[in-house]
Amino acid sequence: MSRRLGEMTTVEAGESAAAGDVVILPVGAFEQHGPGLPLATDQIRAEAVTDLVADRLTDRVVIGPAVPVGVSPHHSGFAGTVTLPPSLFTAVLRAYVDSLAAAGWRRFLVINGHGGNNAALGTLAQELLHEHPDLEFAWTPLTSVAADVVASMDVDEVHGHCGEAETAQMMHVAPHLVRHDRLTTGTTKLADLDPLSRLSRRSGHPTLTVRYDRLSPIGVLGDPTRASPEDGRRIVETVVDRITAFVEEWLDT
Repeated sequence: MSRRLGEMTTVEAGESAAAGDVVILPVGAFEQHGPGLPLATDQIRAEAVTDLVADRLTDRVVIGPAVPVGVSPHHSGFAGTVTLPPSLFTAVLRAYVDSLAAAGWRRFLVINGHGGNNAALGTLAQELLHEHPDLEFAWTPLTSVAADVVASMDVDEVHGHCGEAETAQMMHVAPHLVRHDRLTTGTTKLADLDPLSRLSRRSGHPTLTVRYDRLSPIGVLGDPTRASPEDGRRIVETVVDRITAFVEEWLDT
């Protein structure tokens, strides 16, 4: 039987809910990813990881509907970016959870490919904890789950969006969508940033958000030309291993 909810019958869906399956909801973004990566990069990565986790947990999870557009106003200076207000993004996910909970599912895991969604996901988790204490709601980012793998790569002082790690993941999960001939080095040093942007990229400080067209004229942080499919494989496999281990322990509680 398919583990995709959209491919199930309503009878099969009811059986999944009764069995106590975890519903996995992949969410991402529809935003610029520089000259070399597609607008749906975050959703593509989230769905790839979701599929791999589901393959490991065949009879214990079901893949629910995706949310392919996220919270991306910081990328709105670039063509093609589509963004939702945080309240609408949260409302859509909340409607998914409410609908599925009404059918009997009690555990939900959001696999999130876009860092701009993190604050909204944290807010939703608190709302559900207060209003639906019978539900268990978890969410996870992707790349930061494998931060140790990224740290072992040859990354620049400034890296991240469309940079070495993200491009490497796309080379692994969707190589046909990477425009290798258009991969372009972006901002790589703090010294290259204006004072406000430099402050926003420093770790160990209060969070400051600035637009990506201020951080980089091409929307790229790091050097995607140094990415490799092998690094992407290591990142993705580590993320899948760690999320799978979490779900297995969660199901056994």
